[in-house]
Amino acid sequence: MSQYLGAATAVELFAELRPGTVALLRVAGAGAVIILLRRSWRRHWSAVELAWTAAFGIALAAMNLFFYLAIERVALGNSVAIEFIGPIAVAAFGTRTLRSGGALALAVGGVVALAGFAPPQAQLGALFSLIAGALWAGYIVLGHRVARAGMAVDGLGVGMLIGALVISPVGFIGGDGGLGAAVNAPLLLAGGVAAGVLSNVIPYGIDQLVMQRLARARFALLQALLPVTATLIGLMWLSQVPNAREVVGIMAVIAAIVINRESDPAPSDVVP
Repeated sequence: MSQYLGAATAVELFAELRPGTVALLRVAGAGAVIILLRRSWRRHWSAVELAWTAAFGIALAAMNLFFYLAIERVALGNSVAIEFIGPIAVAAFGTRTLRSGGALALAVGGVVALAGFAPPQAQLGALFSLIAGALWAGYIVLGHRVARAGMAVDGLGVGMLIGALVISPVGFIGGDGGLGAAVNAPLLLAGGVAAGVLSNVIPYGIDQLVMQRLARARFALLQALLPVTATLIGLMWLSQVPNAREVVGIMAVIAAIVINRESDPAPSDVVP
């Protein structure tokens, strides 16, 4: 709920700020909040830890950026359903069964239903969602590495600041809707940071605690409620009502998650 309330907040900001600017505020603000709360600068960081943390943070920041580029063009629930091809692929690779392959094929069919017959603008949004989904898969794999290596929430905060630096050129673009517009409007700046707290600090912080306890495949599958939650938030907050084809596409992705869930191995069966 927190993650997509944050996304809905971001959509409201798009009227004044570019998606890249909102993404930068989200990632940088969330990273700063975590580092200040946890005083992460007191931790001793080895070069290897910083390298994994940086890779994780860059994947996360790029995922956030492409997700915002997507939801500027397509409904929130549709984008998350398309994005979910990434976690399903991680889960399918983790289990490697015929059932998992069938679930992945069903998910692809759902994505085609959501994107294949959409207008060109929405198809571009679907493409951005697919890129975000690939980065989501990277987030899961790298996030597990960070969590299991003991960096956990500290790694999340530092990684997000590094990721914010990487995507900062997009946010610093001048003109209408750039970072200057946010700096000159404290309410917009606060909205961007609020989106970061709702979408990054709370859910990704929880993710780091969960990743310490669950294997990658199981973690990917337990996010099954996300497309449903995103659709409900989009409906209630943004008045985004899915049509029949979109409902079929979203349900196909959810069905793929449920089918793959049946073949989910115990945590000890998967090397983290």
